[in-house]
Amino acid sequence: MNVADLDTPALVIDLDRVEANVNEMAQLSRQSGVRLRPHTKTHKMIEIARMQVDAGASGITCAKVGEAEVMVAAGFDDILIAYPIFGAAKLARLQALRERARILVSLDSLEVAKGLGELGVATRQPVEIYVEVDTGQHRMGRPPGAPTVELITQLADIKGITIVGLLTHAGHAYNATTLADREPVIDSEVNDLVTTQKLCADAGVIFSEISVGSTPSARSEMRHQGVTEVRPGTYVFNDTNMIRLGVATQATCAAHIVATVVSRATPERFIIDAGSKCFTSDGAGLPNWIQVDGRDDLTMKFITEEHGVGEIDLSKGGSLSIGDRLELIPSHICPVINLFDSAFGTRKGEVLQELVVASRGMVR
Repeated sequence: MNVADLDTPALVIDLDRVEANVNEMAQLSRQSGVRLRPHTKTHKMIEIARMQVDAGASGITCAKVGEAEVMVAAGFDDILIAYPIFGAAKLARLQALRERARILVSLDSLEVAKGLGELGVATRQPVEIYVEVDTGQHRMGRPPGAPTVELITQLADIKGITIVGLLTHAGHAYNATTLADREPVIDSEVNDLVTTQKLCADAGVIFSEISVGSTPSARSEMRHQGVTEVRPGTYVFNDTNMIRLGVATQATCAAHIVATVVSRATPERFIIDAGSKCFTSDGAGLPNWIQVDGRDDLTMKFITEEHGVGEIDLSKGGSLSIGDRLELIPSHICPVINLFDSAFGTRKGEVLQELVVASRGMVR
C-alpha cells in the first residue's frame, strides 16, 4: 500500500526519519558519556521504544503508571515514572510493576515519599526516587539550593526509599527561540542542580544522579559536567514547535497527518478533513504553527473540531483542488499521537506496518 491509498485523515510515521533521529540522539549520548532515557509519552508505541533501546538508550521514561504498565508488559525492564505516585490504588499498581522490572519514580513532597516508603518497607525493597527541582519552569519541585536541601534531608529520614538523584524538566527553555538565548538557561539549570547536589552532600545526603531533559535543551545539557542522564521525548518525531526553536527542520519531522482537501469555497480558502481532533489546538496563533510539508504557498489559519482551514497564496502560482492530499506537520506532536488509535509506518512512501498507539489514553 502507498501513502496515497490511505483513507484520511491518517497519522503517518516516516520510519527512516525516526531511525535517523533516534540514532543521532543516541550517538550524542554515547559521545558525551551521558545516559539516554527517552520519554515515551511522545510516541506511546512499543515498536518505537524498542528502536530507542536497541540504539543504546539505558531505559525509558513514562509519564504515568498506565504508560509504564504497557511498556513493562512489552518487556521493558528499566523505567522511570517521572511523576509523583500517590494513593493506595496507584501504589498497588506500582508494586505489581516492581515485581517485573526496575521502576524509579520522581517526587517533590514528603506526602508522596511517605506512601512510597511504606511500600518499600512492606516489600523489603526500597523504592528508588528522584527528587524534582524547579529550575525555572515553575511547574513541579521546590527551588534549587536550600529549599530542596531541606526537603531532601527530611526524605533521608524516611525508611523504604532510596534517593538516587535530582531531576528537572527545562520546560522554560522553550521560551528561548535561539541557541544563544537557550545556553544561559541551560547553564543556570545545570549549575543549580550541581550546586544543590553539593549542598546535599554537605548536609550528609550523598547521591550521584542528575537527570535532565527536554528536546530543545538535551543536546547542550549532555555537554555539561555533572549531568548523568537526559530524557528528551519530542526528538523522535519533531514538530513545528521544534522547527521554531531551531532544533528541527521539515526534513527531520517524522510524523505527518495526511489530510484531504474537501472544500475550495473561495479562491483563497481551502478546507481539509482534519481539525482539532487530529492536531490539537496547541500552538494556535503562532506563525506556521501547522505546516504543510513542501507547500510554502499554503498556510493553515485555524482549526475547528473536524475542519482545518487554510489559505492559498495565489501570487505564488500554486494550485489546489478538492481531493488533493496534503501532508501536514503538527505543532505539538505529543498530544497528537494520543488522538489516534494507530499510525502507519512508512519508508519512501510505502506503507509497511500499522503501529498501535499502545499507551493511548493511559492518563492514570
